[in-house]
Amino acid sequence: MTGTCTIVIPTFNEEKNIQNIARAIRSEYPDYRILFMDDNSTDRSRELVEELGDPLTKMFVRRPEDRGLGASVIQGFEIAETDYAICMDCDFQHPISALKDIVAELDKGSDLCVGWRTSRMSMGFKRAMGSEVVEMFCKVFFKVHGKQTTKDMMSGLFGLRCDVFRPTIQNNWDNFEIQGWKVLMDLMKYIDRKVRISYVRYDFGTRAEGESHLNPKVPIMTFHQLWGFGKFLAKFFCKVYKFDYYALYPRERKN
Repeated sequence: MTGTCTIVIPTFNEEKNIQNIARAIRSEYPDYRILFMDDNSTDRSRELVEELGDPLTKMFVRRPEDRGLGASVIQGFEIAETDYAICMDCDFQHPISALKDIVAELDKGSDLCVGWRTSRMSMGFKRAMGSEVVEMFCKVFFKVHGKQTTKDMMSGLFGLRCDVFRPTIQNNWDNFEIQGWKVLMDLMKYIDRKVRISYVRYDFGTRAEGESHLNPKVPIMTFHQLWGFGKFLAKFFCKVYKFDYYALYPRERKN
């Protein structure tokens, strides 16, 4: 049976892209719901979504104290009222054409369908090589801890069955890297390793408009997800980039 689907899109100050991505999705997928999970944008993003007048397109404005890309996506999965939910970016780096292929894999019985990038070079050579190295490092730690991995652990394009993942989200909310960027990797830490995974290959594009929100906190928060030694590395990179580790993770502050 074909399932219903929500496209979960985390946003922060994406006024240059937000209407364009909504219209592009709607033109190809008239029945999909679109859920913008917004981290209190200070631009016209909310107004522009309202201007669309689309009953299947909503913006959920999150509480300022709960800001974070990871939190936005994970909460979007939790509140989605459809059989499936797909995470994608607002900047057109993820091809809209791939959404139907992800849904097709979920219809076939997959619990999780991961967008597997054919190349990361559109990010630039330095960033692409860094991403590959960090991914290999993460996979080693996942295997050491007996966790299942995917062919693209860092992918920001993936779809899942809400009924399979919602209990995991609800039971592990306080354990997720709420401010982090690598949501798929965070979910894989806690999901049953027996989940059925499939893949859709896609070409990773370049940002259409606006500026990337990536910054040096990305590797810090990525390493922080990797258990004890990962937290040690996160502290190391905090010193390198001159961040206050305990400002990022106040719950770990020693009394």
